[in-house]
Amino acid sequence: MSFNKSKLAGENLCYLYWKNFGVSTISLRYFTVFGERHRPDMAFHIFIKEILTDGKITIFGDGKQSRNFTYVGDVVQANILAAKSEVEGEIFNVGGAGERVTLNKTIEIIEDIIGKEVEKEFQSVAKGDVKHTEADETKIREMLDYKPQVDLREGLEREVEWLKQIYK
Repeated sequence: MSFNKSKLAGENLCYLYWKNFGVSTISLRYFTVFGERHRPDMAFHIFIKEILTDGKITIFGDGKQSRNFTYVGDVVQANILAAKSEVEGEIFNVGGAGERVTLNKTIEIIEDIIGKEVEKEFQSVAKGDVKHTEADETKIREMLDYKPQVDLREGLEREVEWLKQIYK
């Protein structure tokens, strides 16, 4: 079973337990989370590390794929709002502050924050990679009063500062 199918199966199972057994559930769909203390195998961590240590980065595809990036602090806010809510049985998209951004633009922002460019190696697209994703946050904004606070640049600045402590 693919990762997305397993997520959908989990959401359906939560919904069924809510409907059939009265177990209060809310499902949150996170869109491309980033920020301090993120796993070291994730793209932004790798990119920042390579720029800080004069390495090179591998980009799968042409870098024109785009995402709605979500800062980890905004994910925490969404979780707290969901936990405190009386809403049950709903599924919410959790996206970030700002518009969908290409990977190439994101790398440019990181380079600008750090103040140096990185060597880039382009490889073929990773199997199963989606070209564009973007969260429709209408429902979570209306029902839970979700308001993401940290845009991509500010979140990347925070992540860069945190990683500078590790990769001096």
